[in-house]
Amino acid sequence: MTRTVPLTWSSRSVIPQRTPQSTARLYQRCLHHSPTTFATPLPVTQPGPPPSAPRPAASQYGEQIDRRRRQAELFKRGQEMRSTQAKPGNAMKKRFWKDVSVTTADGKPSSPWPLDLFRQIYSNRYTDGAHVIYLDTRPVRNPQSKLPLAIPPSKAHLATAIALEWDLLVSAQQALRSHLIPLTSMASRAHDLSLQDSAASSSSKPSPESSTTPQSSPTIRNDIINTVLRYLDTDTLLCWSPPPSSSSKDTDTSSQLITPSLRDLQIQTAQPIISHLTTNIWPGIELRPGLESGSILPTPQLAASRDVIRGWVAGLNAWELVGLERAVLAGKSLCVGARLITEWGESFADLRERREGESEEEGGRRKRRFGIEEAAEACSLEVRWQTGRWGEVEDTHDVEKEDLRRQFGSAILVAAGE
Repeated sequence: MTRTVPLTWSSRSVIPQRTPQSTARLYQRCLHHSPTTFATPLPVTQPGPPPSAPRPAASQYGEQIDRRRRQAELFKRGQEMRSTQAKPGNAMKKRFWKDVSVTTADGKPSSPWPLDLFRQIYSNRYTDGAHVIYLDTRPVRNPQSKLPLAIPPSKAHLATAIALEWDLLVSAQQALRSHLIPLTSMASRAHDLSLQDSAASSSSKPSPESSTTPQSSPTIRNDIINTVLRYLDTDTLLCWSPPPSSSSKDTDTSSQLITPSLRDLQIQTAQPIISHLTTNIWPGIELRPGLESGSILPTPQLAASRDVIRGWVAGLNAWELVGLERAVLAGKSLCVGARLITEWGESFADLRERREGESEEEGGRRKRRFGIEEAAEACSLEVRWQTGRWGEVEDTHDVEKEDLRRQFGSAILVAAGE
């Protein structure tokens, strides 16, 4: 008789049941088949201290870096020693002076620079009290004439400022960079010009054997005059913005007031300066605006006005002429430079006293002098107007603002006297 088995699905019938012993045998794995060996101890045959503990070996690349670094230091040290012995000029990388002082040529026996020697070199142009800047015992010399840089007796403040420039240097090599010693450069240029004027006045033709005349072109004064007169037709003070149309005027919506345009501000700033120049400095001349309406080409000044201005510039002394050159190149304005020099120049002291006397007679308060701030504001009016509307560029407009004031200050120091 046949027995029938029912076909039913069951997990127990598919997956066999395993015991713990069979599972352990399933996961066992042999790591090696070598037989176990034991160390054989050897007897100590030599007495002494135990060996030192093992140290980890240094990296190969670390040793190479350290070795190359030591070689570079030795090479640099040897190079410096050889250069110092073979080329003494490399000592300019160091500061060879300790103290900076200003000494006056007073003619005393204890003076390091006697007055008699001053008079012999400078042909009696400098009287008692000329200032010389000393680096320990070495005088600062003019790079062109190789003579000691003598500052006029009335410019003690300039001599002190030059001494401060040299005291701030950290090496002699920095003295070769004119932007680090701007006052020294200007004083040297004025010194060359004064020596050249002295040689021209003593003789119609300077002697080539003269050791006191700087070895430079005899047209320093003419070069400066031509340079500053180039800025007359395109003077910053005389170049005004075109008049705005009625639809482009700036209006304050909160108060419905029309703010002054750029042209109005330029005219308002330029009128006092032009009035002073055409009344006290260049009487009778006409200064026309540099740009006409709708034109991009500058309007040239009248020939008569140019001749008067040229004659005035040519009559300045050496120190005032160098100060005018610096002011004109800084502000791109001959009018502002002339106004600044006439306000602080040593030769215009009588003009300032007359103006002060007139203000006292009128019973008015003493007016503020035209100085660095006034000159900088007159030359940078358009820049300030634009940055007021659109904002400043960091490290550009602020740097130019301070540099402009620095250059105007150096022009005042060179031109002014006690």
